[in-house]
Amino acid sequence: MTAAPSVVVLDYGSGNLRSAERALARVGASVTVTADAGAARECDGLVVPGVGAFAACMAGVRSVGADRVVTARVSAGRPVLGICVGMQVLYDVGDEHGVVTAGIGVLPGRVTRLGAAVLPHMGWNTVSPPAQSVLFRGVEGERFYFVHSYAVRPGPGSGSDSGSGSGETIAAHGSPFVAAIERGVLAATQFHPEKSGDAGLALLANWVGSLS
Repeated sequence: MTAAPSVVVLDYGSGNLRSAERALARVGASVTVTADAGAARECDGLVVPGVGAFAACMAGVRSVGADRVVTARVSAGRPVLGICVGMQVLYDVGDEHGVVTAGIGVLPGRVTRLGAAVLPHMGWNTVSPPAQSVLFRGVEGERFYFVHSYAVRPGPGSGSDSGSGSGETIAAHGSPFVAAIERGVLAATQFHPEKSGDAGLALLANWVGSLS
């Protein structure tokens, strides 16, 4: 029997840790919730959650050395999944409430306020994944649950019909934004898969399956 992939949900003081833990366990991962840098370095897959403000999340990330862990994992070709603000902190910079904060910087881009009349963007929304998406295999047309006011703008050539290889999945709330990204060993979702019902579980199962 093949051992279940080992997944660490990083505890740096932010995020729906137990919801993510339960969802990942349901789809077959052996899950640990911890701030331990050694465990985060050595697991098959590292999940970086996050809720709240970018600057506060980055302070928590740095307090447990998770910025160095994520950078080292990406350099070593070891998978990382970011969720919500855990996705945002993977980028270069967050600009929230006039506060500009450096992110981990393993993805190029800037997190800024959504261009929408109503914020936060809260509730269910459809997404447009690229044709070769691993995360969205089998759930390309499903809806996912969002709660956020900030996001990354899509890069040139993004979208489901793009051949650019950007790996960006696009959604819109007022203006388009990056709803998910798949780039090498990095994957991330602006929405909460652990709160997105069967579609979210299927997406997490796709990610856990890619760790084998």
